[in-house]
Amino acid sequence: MALNTELLEQSFEQVKARESDFTALFYSYLFADYPETKPLFVHASMEEQGKKLFASLVLVINSLHQPDALNSALTGLGTRHVQYGVLPEHYPMVGNTLLKTLASFLGTAWTPQTKQAWADAYDAIGQIMLEGADYTPTALKLQSSSPEATA
Repeated sequence: MALNTELLEQSFEQVKARESDFTALFYSYLFADYPETKPLFVHASMEEQGKKLFASLVLVINSLHQPDALNSALTGLGTRHVQYGVLPEHYPMVGNTLLKTLASFLGTAWTPQTKQAWADAYDAIGQIMLEGADYTPTALKLQSSSPEATA
């Protein structure tokens, strides 16, 4: 899939200077819309977490013209996210939250084309990260509420 790199770069330029506001709104939306994600961050410094999120976005935007380096970085990121307890079903939650946050920040610049560019980019990012996420079969299994339920 060919990404609209120009639109991604232009739109991100409009939020780059407001990193802490962007990440605060992102996590506010994430926890309000998907409260089931809160436990993933129980041991995290949210200030540090916000910096990591924003650094990842900067990395993606700055690496759009270097797909090999970007693929390597995203594969590694996917691997690390398994260790944090992130599961495949969390990826759409984060993607929806990213789009919602960008829409809030970009206002009238959030056009259907911009939305599509970011949705396509997030789909590609998620796929690459999931390739790096070597989930064990037990990590993907639904957990029963009690051991007796499986007897």
